[in-house]
Amino acid sequence: MDMEPKEILMSNIESLKGRIEDHHAEKASNSYLMSMVAIMAGIGLPLFNLIATFIFYMANRKEAYFVRWHCTQALFSQFLLLLFNAPAFAWLITIIFGNNEFNNNFFAYISVVLFINLVEFIATIYTAIQTRKGIHVEWIIIGPLAHSTVKPQEKKFEYV
Repeated sequence: MDMEPKEILMSNIESLKGRIEDHHAEKASNSYLMSMVAIMAGIGLPLFNLIATFIFYMANRKEAYFVRWHCTQALFSQFLLLLFNAPAFAWLITIIFGNNEFNNNFFAYISVVLFINLVEFIATIYTAIQTRKGIHVEWIIIGPLAHSTVKPQEKKFEYV
């Protein structure tokens, strides 16, 4: 009965099927929507989406395992997106206010960044909908990072 760490963590998620309370599913779903709220509010700067998601993560870091896991995955996804968006934003600023000019390299990088953002946007909507239903969705690169970071809470015994 040797189980690898990933199997143990997956069994923790799998064992939650059908037992996720509605308010936990809603909080997990909202963790993905935080970045979209920042975009809709008109804040297009890459760092603000990460900050909004981080604030939500901090507010829910002691919640149920399902909520914590999805808050962590949402936070990691925003951090990964920041790694692509920040250079694009900085490059655009140097073109607008500096000596750089628009060139093919810039348009190629912006095209890749826009594609990554579109994929992340669609994945975020899909994941928010599924987690709201209580269904666990694990992203390809970010899911294993969330598994390695989020641990199930140890049971605390109360003495009467």
